[in-house]
Amino acid sequence: MTDVKRIKHSSIRRNNLISSITGHTLLTILAFIWLIPIVWIVLQSFSAELNNQGQLIGFVRGNYFPKVLGIDNYINLFTNKNFEFGKWWLNTLFVAFFTFMISTLLTLSVAYVMSKLRFKSRKTFMSVSMILGLFPGFMSMIAIYYILKAMGLTGSLFALILVYSAGSGLGFHVAKGFFDVIPNSLVESARLDGCTNAGIFSKIILPLSKPIIVYTALTAFMGPWMDFIFAKTIIGESNRSNLTVAFGLYSMIYGEQADSNLFTQFAAGSVLVAIPIVILFVSMQRYYVEGVTAGSVKG
Repeated sequence: MTDVKRIKHSSIRRNNLISSITGHTLLTILAFIWLIPIVWIVLQSFSAELNNQGQLIGFVRGNYFPKVLGIDNYINLFTNKNFEFGKWWLNTLFVAFFTFMISTLLTLSVAYVMSKLRFKSRKTFMSVSMILGLFPGFMSMIAIYYILKAMGLTGSLFALILVYSAGSGLGFHVAKGFFDVIPNSLVESARLDGCTNAGIFSKIILPLSKPIIVYTALTAFMGPWMDFIFAKTIIGESNRSNLTVAFGLYSMIYGEQADSNLFTQFAAGSVLVAIPIVILFVSMQRYYVEGVTAGSVKG
């Protein structure tokens, strides 16, 4: 009987080992495939290959690894008078900063109301918001454009902030799941002490909700930082001083002043766009994961 158990245990261990090796091998292959385009973009951003006249040229087809490396593309990206990357970067930072401030406040406020307050039509509102969340935002793009045009806001950065922030409150579900975990007894005790809903939200709920605040802020920041569709529709290529980085980089390759030799500068711009997001995720990864997992406990 002991031999049978030993053989069975050995078989289970062998199967687990095979399964583990297979899983890790598959994940390694997928990670390698996923890294190929990222590494390629980074390498092309440092490409410093010259033509016969000694001028910096763009991407050389067939060369995954550039023969000459340098930082010329990064320098030219900020000195090219036709494409003001520095201005685009600041525009995008301006829009993303105010959007994440407004959106984070709206999302957390709605989440608190839906989690800790009880009122008529609460469940109806939650159901409607969930149904609306199933539809992609760009379906309303044309209607939004004409509304902004009637208000005289098209082409402005304020219009982008308004569009990105206006519907943020409907994305309260994850934050609500996090707030549901916070004991209602804390809220009730504060009410008995005469604390208002605003005081409960600011003095009790928010101090206990650092992970979900970080998660909400990161998602609110990434939206406008990487968005292309709404930026292209609302700003338009004619308002070049108000372009964002996503639309500005697009115009370098496909716009009216596009130049195929600018691809390496496009790659350099892509790297610079990714750096803030990477820094934010690396520095706040722990809180981001906690916010996602804790916010999925309840609906």
